[in-house]
Amino acid sequence: MNHAIPLAERLRPQTLNDLVGQEHLSSQESVLQKAISKGKVPSMILWGPPGVGKTTLANIIATSFHNAYYQLSAISSGVKELREVIEEAKTKPGAILFIDEIHRFNKGQQDALLGAVEKGIITLIGATTENPSFEVNSALLSRCQVFILKALDEKALLQLINQAIEKDELFKGQNIQIKETEALFQLSGGDGRKLLNLLELSVEALIDIEKSGSPLVLTNEWVMEVAQTNIALYDKNGEQHYDIVSAFIKSMRGSDPNGAVYWLSRMIAGGEDVKFIARRMLIFSSEDIGNANPNAFLLANACFDAVNKIGYPESRIILSQCAIYLASSPKSNASYEAITSGLALVDKTGNLPVPLHLRNAPTKFMKDLSYGKNYQYSHKGEQNFIEQEYLPDTIVNTTLYQPQQNSREQEIKKFLQERWKGKYGY
Repeated sequence: MNHAIPLAERLRPQTLNDLVGQEHLSSQESVLQKAISKGKVPSMILWGPPGVGKTTLANIIATSFHNAYYQLSAISSGVKELREVIEEAKTKPGAILFIDEIHRFNKGQQDALLGAVEKGIITLIGATTENPSFEVNSALLSRCQVFILKALDEKALLQLINQAIEKDELFKGQNIQIKETEALFQLSGGDGRKLLNLLELSVEALIDIEKSGSPLVLTNEWVMEVAQTNIALYDKNGEQHYDIVSAFIKSMRGSDPNGAVYWLSRMIAGGEDVKFIARRMLIFSSEDIGNANPNAFLLANACFDAVNKIGYPESRIILSQCAIYLASSPKSNASYEAITSGLALVDKTGNLPVPLHLRNAPTKFMKDLSYGKNYQYSHKGEQNFIEQEYLPDTIVNTTLYQPQQNSREQEIKKFLQERWKGKYGY
């Protein structure tokens, strides 16, 4: 089978109704569908994992309006290219500008966009795999509607497979039999493009070994074999992204600096965004180390600031230093467990009233209602501590934070034991 256009591109949907797995956006009652039917869509940010239809959705919107359509990638385009597009768009009312990976635009580039969006020179469609509240300027974000695209579930992935077999010009003439789908689902990870690329590779490999006219039977074993030998082909441009960052995090959690540096190297070699790596380490420093070593958070935060200023290639050294430190640090997920338990408790018990003695009493009326009455100012007590109740009446003595078995948190536990004398299990 010799063709230049990949299967994923050949099957790219042309209308919103053809979009698979995003029914909350494609249904007739959706906000987006209604906006298209009225002939006007807002500037928007499409947020979701790779291979779920962000670029496709932008193309569908542009096609629906027949307006001038410009497409830039934040990886390869700078302020110069951006300003050229904006200048040209001034003569083309209703122009749509799609920016892929908009989270990689720096503040200056995003500021250059802001004026054009505000004046209506362009309708912006930005695509990002990162939370836009972290990476898109608040001023620009406030002028855009955020639409969230979901990872494709097995039902949607199966629909894509069936579409490929039934509708693709190069596939429907083959006797393709999908005996098992688990490997296709697992390796694609909810990424439709990855699924179709792997399906195409698997079918092509079968054609090479099967006799003409023989059924092409896809099994889990066959798909795994093809994936192992063609990983670079179907996993283009670092789309192992989530698997590799998972291995990176788990290596640091497992206190293996060698594993951490290897997976860090894989991400760097694949061109991963330095801020993405640094952000994951910053989260890790609190979630998996926490108060076992508070300095880990400070170092990870400093690392995030530094790589924002420096970038590649020098930032690889800073990332390596931080990853090694985090991997070699004592671990605790007590802070993570505490807030998880706290949120579950709030969800279960609802909005419990604040005890009167803890309430603020800025007016005489509030004081007459006993707001703040009997509150004891901790700094007047011995060692700046006076025992009193800080939880609502119905959940007194509830323990959310449990110090773990590391030297720093054992010091914290000793501190709490001396003050609470057995309460909360300390």
